[in-house]
Amino acid sequence: MCSGNFAKCLGITLIPLAILCFLCNVLLFFPGGKTAANNEDITDEVWFFGGILGSCALMIFPALVFLGLKNNDCCGCCGNESCGKRFAMFFSIIFAGVGLLGAGYSFIVSAVAINRGPKCVTAYSNGTFVYPFYDGNYLSNNTMWDECKAPSGIVTWHLTLFSMLLIMGLVQVALCAFQVINGVIGTICGDCCGCCGVR
Repeated sequence: MCSGNFAKCLGITLIPLAILCFLCNVLLFFPGGKTAANNEDITDEVWFFGGILGSCALMIFPALVFLGLKNNDCCGCCGNESCGKRFAMFFSIIFAGVGLLGAGYSFIVSAVAINRGPKCVTAYSNGTFVYPFYDGNYLSNNTMWDECKAPSGIVTWHLTLFSMLLIMGLVQVALCAFQVINGVIGTICGDCCGCCGVR
């Protein structure tokens, strides 16, 4: 497959992933699916905006660049059309790097949030939100989930949404890494390297 077509496929894949990451991060502002009484009741890692800034805002720009690569020849240079395409592919490596940073940020924030566990009301917290779990100890022992008395279902809510952000961040990292490799090949060989029978 030509490097421009491959980049377009990556861009098409990154857009829905970015939207899903945005939605997951927004839903985390509603612990257990309920409106929080105040900001202190929301898990701290939600405020790092891993899904909104990292996997969405910093991913939209690379995705749009990748989508336009197939048709972008930068008007050629010195009468050589493939020179412009090579420059566009080189430029895509920089945007793929931005995407890698954003997705990596989201991945790290999600991993920390999963390890730390949700903020919730316990039997001993006098109605205040606390972190009842330590070092991911609740992950292998779901009977500990009962320590969270409110909001109901907060552990499942927290674990599901941050796990989705973690997995989607990892997929985005992989796709952006593929584009770095694709961009290097496109920069060196041009758009198709003769593989499609056309240049």
